[in-house]
Amino acid sequence: MSTPELSAGHSGLMDSVYRHQRHIYDLTRKYYLLGRDRMISELAPPKGGTVLELGCGTGRNLILAARRFPDAHFYGLDISAEMLVTARASIARAGLSDRISLAQGDATSFDAASLFGRAGFDRIFVSYSLSMIPGWERSVSAALAASTGSVHVVDFGQQEGLPGWFRKLLRRWLAKFHVAPRETLASDIAAQARVAGKSCRFTSLYRGYAWLIVVGGAKPI
Repeated sequence: MSTPELSAGHSGLMDSVYRHQRHIYDLTRKYYLLGRDRMISELAPPKGGTVLELGCGTGRNLILAARRFPDAHFYGLDISAEMLVTARASIARAGLSDRISLAQGDATSFDAASLFGRAGFDRIFVSYSLSMIPGWERSVSAALAASTGSVHVVDFGQQEGLPGWFRKLLRRWLAKFHVAPRETLASDIAAQARVAGKSCRFTSLYRGYAWLIVVGGAKPI
Protein backbone atom coordinates (compact mmCIF):
# COMPACT_ATOMS: atom_id res chain seq x y z
CA MET A 1 0.00 0.00 0.00
CA SER A 2 1.38 3.40 -0.99
CA THR A 3 1.95 6.30 1.38
CA PRO A 4 -1.00 8.33 -0.01
CA GLU A 5 -3.30 5.32 0.51
CA LEU A 6 -2.00 4.85 4.05
CA SER A 7 -2.52 8.55 4.74
CA ALA A 8 -6.08 8.49 3.46
CA GLY A 9 -6.88 5.38 5.47
CA HIS A 10 -5.37 6.76 8.67
CA SER A 11 -7.10 10.10 8.17
CA GLY A 12 -10.46 8.37 7.90
CA LEU A 13 -9.73 6.25 10.97
CA MET A 14 -8.76 9.26 13.06
CA ASP A 15 -11.85 11.18 11.92
CA SER A 16 -14.06 8.27 12.96
CA VAL A 17 -12.33 7.95 16.34
CA TYR A 18 -12.45 11.65 17.15
CA ARG A 19 -15.64 12.82 15.43
CA HIS A 20 -17.40 12.82 18.80
CA GLN A 21 -14.48 12.45 21.21
CA ARG A 22 -12.98 15.77 20.13
CA HIS A 23 -15.65 17.56 22.15
CA ILE A 24 -14.43 16.03 25.44
CA TYR A 25 -10.85 15.23 24.45
CA ASP A 26 -9.04 17.89 26.47
CA LEU A 27 -11.19 17.34 29.55
CA THR A 28 -10.40 13.62 29.70
CA ARG A 29 -6.82 13.49 28.39
CA LYS A 30 -5.39 15.85 31.00
CA TYR A 31 -5.51 12.99 33.51
CA TYR A 32 -3.21 10.65 31.60
CA LEU A 33 -1.28 12.53 28.91
CA LEU A 34 1.40 13.38 31.42
CA GLY A 35 4.50 15.46 30.70
CA ARG A 36 2.99 17.67 28.01
CA ASP A 37 3.28 20.89 29.98
CA ARG A 38 6.87 20.18 30.96
CA MET A 39 7.78 19.63 27.31
CA ILE A 40 6.09 22.89 26.31
CA SER A 41 7.88 24.82 29.07
CA GLU A 42 11.23 23.64 27.69
CA LEU A 43 10.61 24.75 24.09
CA ALA A 44 12.01 28.27 24.66
CA PRO A 45 11.91 29.39 21.01
CA PRO A 46 13.98 32.44 20.06
CA LYS A 47 12.28 35.82 19.83
CA GLY A 48 10.36 35.90 16.58
CA GLY A 49 10.91 32.15 16.22
CA THR A 50 8.71 29.50 14.67
CA VAL A 51 7.26 26.41 16.34
CA LEU A 52 5.50 23.46 14.65
CA GLU A 53 3.42 20.79 16.38
CA LEU A 54 2.93 17.50 14.55
CA GLY A 55 -0.40 15.90 15.44
CA CYS A 56 -1.80 19.09 16.97
CA GLY A 57 -5.25 17.62 17.66
CA THR A 58 -7.57 20.07 19.41
CA GLY A 59 -4.96 22.83 19.52
CA ARG A 60 -4.64 22.63 23.31
CA ASN A 61 -0.83 22.48 23.27
CA LEU A 62 -0.46 25.22 20.67
CA ILE A 63 -2.65 27.59 22.68
CA LEU A 64 -0.68 26.90 25.85
CA ALA A 65 2.65 27.34 24.06
CA ALA A 66 1.54 30.52 22.28
CA ARG A 67 0.51 32.07 25.60
CA ARG A 68 3.79 31.06 27.23
CA PHE A 69 5.95 32.34 24.37
CA PRO A 70 4.18 35.45 23.02
CA ASP A 71 7.04 36.44 20.70
CA ALA A 72 6.89 33.27 18.57
CA HIS A 73 4.60 32.14 15.75
CA PHE A 74 3.07 28.69 15.89
CA TYR A 75 1.99 26.11 13.34
CA GLY A 76 -0.05 22.94 13.72
CA LEU A 77 -0.39 19.89 11.50
CA ASP A 78 -2.94 17.10 11.90
CA ILE A 79 -4.26 14.34 9.68
CA SER A 80 -7.78 14.54 11.13
CA ALA A 81 -10.11 17.13 9.61
CA GLU A 82 -12.46 16.64 12.56
CA MET A 83 -9.76 17.55 15.09
CA LEU A 84 -8.81 20.63 13.08
CA VAL A 85 -12.40 21.89 13.23
CA THR A 86 -12.13 21.88 17.03
CA ALA A 87 -8.61 23.33 16.96
CA ARG A 88 -9.57 26.28 14.78
CA ALA A 89 -12.56 27.08 16.98
CA SER A 90 -10.50 26.84 20.18
CA ILE A 91 -7.72 29.01 18.77
CA ALA A 92 -10.22 31.62 17.61
CA ARG A 93 -11.85 31.72 21.05
CA ALA A 94 -8.40 32.20 22.59
CA GLY A 95 -7.79 35.16 20.29
CA LEU A 96 -4.70 33.54 18.79
CA SER A 97 -5.70 33.03 15.15
CA ASP A 98 -3.14 35.61 14.07
CA ARG A 99 -0.29 33.66 15.70
CA ILE A 100 -1.29 30.03 15.13
CA SER A 101 -1.64 28.59 11.62
CA LEU A 102 -3.11 25.13 10.98
CA ALA A 103 -3.05 22.70 8.08
CA GLN A 104 -4.22 19.18 7.38
CA GLY A 105 -1.39 16.81 6.52
CA ASP A 106 0.40 13.57 7.22
CA ALA A 107 3.11 13.83 9.88
CA THR A 108 5.07 11.05 8.18
CA SER A 109 5.42 12.98 4.93
CA PHE A 110 4.63 16.68 4.75
CA ASP A 111 5.80 19.64 2.69
CA ALA A 112 6.20 22.54 5.09
CA ALA A 113 6.74 24.99 2.23
CA SER A 114 3.44 24.19 0.51
CA LEU A 115 1.46 23.92 3.75
CA PHE A 116 2.89 26.87 5.65
CA GLY A 117 5.21 28.72 3.28
CA ARG A 118 8.24 27.81 5.41
CA ALA A 119 11.21 25.54 4.81
CA GLY A 120 11.92 24.88 8.48
CA PHE A 121 11.09 25.63 12.10
CA ASP A 122 13.10 26.64 15.17
CA ARG A 123 11.22 24.14 17.32
CA ILE A 124 9.14 21.10 16.45
CA PHE A 125 7.24 19.12 19.04
CA VAL A 126 5.18 15.93 19.05
CA SER A 127 2.92 15.19 22.00
CA TYR A 128 1.44 11.69 22.35
CA SER A 129 1.04 11.32 18.59
CA LEU A 130 3.80 8.87 17.63
CA SER A 131 1.98 6.14 19.56
CA MET A 132 -0.94 6.59 17.14
CA ILE A 133 0.85 6.99 13.82
CA PRO A 134 1.53 3.99 11.53
CA GLY A 135 5.12 4.29 10.36
CA TRP A 136 5.86 6.70 13.21
CA GLU A 137 9.59 6.44 12.51
CA ARG A 138 9.01 8.44 9.31
CA SER A 139 7.43 11.19 11.41
CA VAL A 140 10.68 11.43 13.37
CA SER A 141 12.64 11.65 10.12
CA ALA A 142 10.30 14.31 8.76
CA ALA A 143 10.57 16.34 11.96
CA LEU A 144 14.36 16.22 11.94
CA ALA A 145 14.43 17.24 8.29
CA ALA A 146 12.19 20.25 8.94
CA SER A 147 13.96 21.34 12.12
CA THR A 148 16.47 24.19 12.19
CA GLY A 149 16.73 23.93 15.98
CA SER A 150 15.39 21.23 18.27
CA VAL A 151 12.76 18.50 18.18
CA HIS A 152 10.82 17.67 21.36
CA VAL A 153 8.85 14.45 21.88
CA VAL A 154 6.72 13.26 24.78
CA ASP A 155 4.81 10.00 24.58
CA PHE A 156 3.95 6.85 26.46
CA GLY A 157 6.98 5.02 27.80
CA GLN A 158 7.18 1.34 28.69
CA GLN A 159 6.05 1.87 32.30
CA GLU A 160 9.28 0.18 33.32
CA GLY A 161 9.05 1.28 36.94
CA LEU A 162 5.36 0.51 37.39
CA PRO A 163 3.61 -2.76 38.35
CA GLY A 164 2.98 -5.29 35.58
CA TRP A 165 -0.77 -5.26 36.17
CA PHE A 166 -0.86 -1.49 35.57
CA ARG A 167 1.01 -1.84 32.30
CA LYS A 168 -1.40 -4.53 31.06
CA LEU A 169 -4.50 -2.55 31.97
CA LEU A 170 -3.13 0.63 30.44
CA ARG A 171 -2.24 -1.02 27.15
CA ARG A 172 -5.57 -2.81 26.93
CA TRP A 173 -7.36 0.48 27.42
CA LEU A 174 -5.13 2.44 25.01
CA ALA A 175 -5.71 -0.16 22.30
CA LYS A 176 -9.38 0.85 22.22
CA PHE A 177 -8.21 4.20 20.83
CA HIS A 178 -5.65 2.69 18.41
CA VAL A 179 -2.79 3.79 20.66
CA ALA A 180 0.30 1.60 21.12
CA PRO A 181 3.32 2.69 23.21
CA ARG A 182 6.44 2.35 21.03
CA GLU A 183 9.04 0.10 22.62
CA THR A 184 11.82 1.42 20.38
CA LEU A 185 10.81 5.08 20.58
CA ALA A 186 13.90 6.24 22.48
CA SER A 187 16.40 4.05 20.66
CA ASP A 188 15.06 4.89 17.20
CA ILE A 189 15.05 8.64 17.85
CA ALA A 190 18.58 8.42 19.30
CA ALA A 191 19.76 6.53 16.22
CA GLN A 192 18.23 9.06 13.84
CA ALA A 193 19.74 11.89 15.89
CA ARG A 194 23.21 10.35 15.57
CA VAL A 195 22.86 10.10 11.81
CA ALA A 196 21.78 13.75 11.71
CA GLY A 197 24.73 14.74 13.90
CA LYS A 198 22.52 16.03 16.69
CA SER A 199 22.46 15.50 20.44
CA CYS A 200 19.68 13.48 22.05
CA ARG A 201 18.50 13.84 25.63
CA PHE A 202 16.21 11.22 27.19
CA THR A 203 14.19 11.60 30.39
CA SER A 204 11.94 8.94 31.93
CA LEU A 205 8.94 10.51 33.68
CA TYR A 206 6.72 9.07 36.40
CA ARG A 207 8.56 5.75 36.67
CA GLY A 208 8.51 5.25 32.93
CA TYR A 209 4.86 6.13 32.37
CA ALA A 210 6.03 8.73 29.86
CA TRP A 211 9.26 9.41 27.98
CA LEU A 212 10.53 12.89 27.14
CA ILE A 213 13.09 13.14 24.35
CA VAL A 214 14.81 16.25 23.00
CA VAL A 215 16.92 16.24 19.85
CA GLY A 216 19.05 19.27 19.14
CA GLY A 217 22.62 20.53 19.10
CA ALA A 218 25.74 19.76 17.12
CA LYS A 219 27.22 16.65 18.71
CA PRO A 220 25.47 13.30 19.20
CA ILE A 221 25.68 11.53 22.55
